[in-house]
Amino acid sequence: MLADDGPRWPEVEHLLLVRSTLPRLAPGGVVSHVLAAVLHGLPVWNATMARVQVTRDARTGGRISSRTHLHVSPLHAEDVENVDGVLVTSKARSIVDVALTLPFEQAVVVADGALADPLVGPALVAAMERAAGRTGIERARRVVAFADGRSGSAGESRSRVAIMRAGLPMPVLQWDVYSAGGLWIGCVDFGWRALRTVGEFDGRIKYGRLLKPGQDPGDVVFAEKVREDELRDPGAVRWIWSDLRNFTPVADRHRRSYQRCQA
Repeated sequence: MLADDGPRWPEVEHLLLVRSTLPRLAPGGVVSHVLAAVLHGLPVWNATMARVQVTRDARTGGRISSRTHLHVSPLHAEDVENVDGVLVTSKARSIVDVALTLPFEQAVVVADGALADPLVGPALVAAMERAAGRTGIERARRVVAFADGRSGSAGESRSRVAIMRAGLPMPVLQWDVYSAGGLWIGCVDFGWRALRTVGEFDGRIKYGRLLKPGQDPGDVVFAEKVREDELRDPGAVRWIWSDLRNFTPVADRHRRSYQRCQA
């Protein structure tokens, strides 16, 4: 899925782009990098897809044209899967390729989404071992070390990067919160137990995902308001997509919450 706060291309358009381009390529090409992530249904944020990215098992011959970007790199059997009749790099290999070529934040979004599949973690370890020596491998290792499959969305992944860059303590993800009497209040995106603070990223699709049979959006908004009031005992800090462009005010609210809760 495409994940940003701007226009979205339907995934079918990417598939059509791939299918119209592959016949023009020499045999042996496998869809890879960002476009492979899209075909796997992984979240992608702020990554260009103007060209079909393809990897061929070769040492030389890489090139860029108006429609394609041909990468050359060793491909192992474990690196290739069939998705809707198209050969693409596996989720694990796609994480590696994206982490080698995209900036940290964009790569974390893809890696977090892929690691939500419990089968990807072990495969990623092997894929990273096979990638030793490739250009950008240290950057890729930083992405993989930071990635966390518990992240619930691209916005939560970007939030975690913003939290790190702001110098805030790293939170627990998907943290269950209980009342003083031991009753479960809810699960929040981010929790700082020692600081008695919780944080939540409010994506635009969040309330829709919370809808239960028979509920309308107003019911969910009201339930969230009640839940937020209950969460006020520890400090609660919320932010939205636009806050991720400049996270400093959010970070300042976090620090004030820490001070309040520790007073």
